[in-house]
Amino acid sequence: MSPYWELTFDADGDVDPSERDHLLAQVTERGVRDLVVFAHGWNEDRSAATALYRGFFAPFPGLAPHARLGYVGVIWPSMRFSDEPIPDFPRSVVATEAEAAPGPALDKDTRRALLAVFPGRASVLDRLARLLDERPDGDAGLREFGRLVRLLLDGAQRPAADTDEPGLPAVFTEEPATACAEFADALGAVAAPAGTEGFRLPNPWEGAKELLRQAAYYTMKGRAGTIGEQGLGPLLGKLAQAAPGVRVHLVGHSFGGRLVAFALRGLPSAVRTVKSVTLLEGAFSHYAFARRLPDDPHRSGALKDLQQRVDGPLVCCYSHFDAALGTFYPLASRLAGDDRSFLGNEIAAVLGPRWGALGHDGVQSVPGTVELDLARALAGGLPASGCVNIDAASVVRRGGPPAGAHSDILHPELARVVLAAGRVS
Repeated sequence: MSPYWELTFDADGDVDPSERDHLLAQVTERGVRDLVVFAHGWNEDRSAATALYRGFFAPFPGLAPHARLGYVGVIWPSMRFSDEPIPDFPRSVVATEAEAAPGPALDKDTRRALLAVFPGRASVLDRLARLLDERPDGDAGLREFGRLVRLLLDGAQRPAADTDEPGLPAVFTEEPATACAEFADALGAVAAPAGTEGFRLPNPWEGAKELLRQAAYYTMKGRAGTIGEQGLGPLLGKLAQAAPGVRVHLVGHSFGGRLVAFALRGLPSAVRTVKSVTLLEGAFSHYAFARRLPDDPHRSGALKDLQQRVDGPLVCCYSHFDAALGTFYPLASRLAGDDRSFLGNEIAAVLGPRWGALGHDGVQSVPGTVELDLARALAGGLPASGCVNIDAASVVRRGGPPAGAHSDILHPELARVVLAAGRVS
């Protein structure tokens, strides 16, 4: 992939000035006409993000041999738990050992990554790790675990609401034993979705690590929105001034989808250089672009009508094989306390559509949204503007628990979607 630039942002949305200046100075010199800007989801470090970009961009030159393409990889501070398998990526020795170890104990790489997300909380993380190892009987240990998770979130970057999410979701404030039991139910269903053979009552401690994982994701969600709105959006305005002839195509995976979507909110209103946005398994509310919420027509999504700032389509690729979004996202995002347990894909149906994610069922409650399967989209069915949902489950389908197919995005078909959305021939 050449020419290729990286843009490194800190948690507040400030970009590395030398990388920014290189891009602004070189993009015209290198003769770029179409610039693809990709933001990763949860990755632990720069090397993992760069490997993702290398893999995703690899088919582009062959698919559009006459296009004058350039590539940008957005690097932003996020993390991934080392026990989450990523299709097409080799598993590290540490991850393999962590998966073989009994219980949900935190390995050293995950502890290090969590400390980067929650600086100054080493003693809290050490105690959380001990509780996960020891699994004390009764609710007292789970109550302490929940208190410590909330302590991690005190002072952490809170996400701007996608729709109507004031304060912490109830999953962090309700009785911890209830939350951990719900997550344990969901983990069991994702690991063995085919039936109840060998069924046993789950131990709430089996869901405790998921509660901690969701606390990290909640923090990443806030960071992604901040970086998009305060960092990438204004930078794209500067790029439009420096290179007005360059057509920009935004791509985001998971929370990177939230990052590029919120960049539209920070994009100067007069800028029309963003020609397409492609969201791959976007980890934010499917009502984010809605003018009115179905349960309350007086409220709207945080990105209401912002698809109109794209001089082309806003494409959302989703898959029902994404367990991270189909199972755990609605549990972690709901606000109303509920003491029932839910199993697997029944969660979204039981909780209702209010808590759904874009990467599970696409953009919702935006009139005129076009619904396509992947084959039809690649056969020339993409409209020239507006919201487009593409069911990509025919390729986005691999991955083990707890995330399922959430990271299964290295497919040439998805590269073709990006090119088709941007009218890059």
